[in-house]
Parts: sequence; C-alpha cells; structure tokens
Amino acid sequence: MTQAWNADPSASLKRRLGMSAKDTGDSDGEEDCPDIWELENGDIAVIGRDLTHAYRSRLPAEVTVGQNERLVVIPGIMLRLAKPDIPDA
Repeated sequence: MTQAWNADPSASLKRRLGMSAKDTGDSDGEEDCPDIWELENGDIAVIGRDLTHAYRSRLPAEVTVGQNERLVVIPGIMLRLAKPDIPDA
C-alpha cells in the first residue's frame, strides 16, 4: 500500500519557477506578490489568492479541497512563464 503524500514544512525554498509577479506586472507592491517556488525536496509552493470559499460549491464531483487545503489562484502568465523551469515527467 502506498502512503499518502504529506507536505514537509521543514523543506526550504530552493528556486523561483518563472518570473516574479513584480517582473510580470502582476503586483503593485511588495505585499501582494503571487509566486511559484520549487522546494529543496522537489515539492512546489504556490503563493496566490485563497479562493477556496468562492470555488468550493462549484467544484467538479471528482475534485475535493480538504480541510487542511486551500484552492489558490495565480495569474495564468506566471505558470506559462514557469514552464521552461519545470522538467518533463
């Protein structure tokens, strides 16, 4: 039996994937900066707007957001710009 994935809170930020929100013009200051980071253990950290409440009632049947999870939204351009930094499977 495989063990469920758990986030490791001790993993450090390793490198930004793509460009910063400041560089793409998707931030008007230092406090509201969506971002995508690879952690030293290979996991990915996403900083974005928490829209869990707005989406929870509209999720497809096969999608769930656990009590300890959040649905976050980032500007689409950020993920597209990060594509070169994300290795193929």
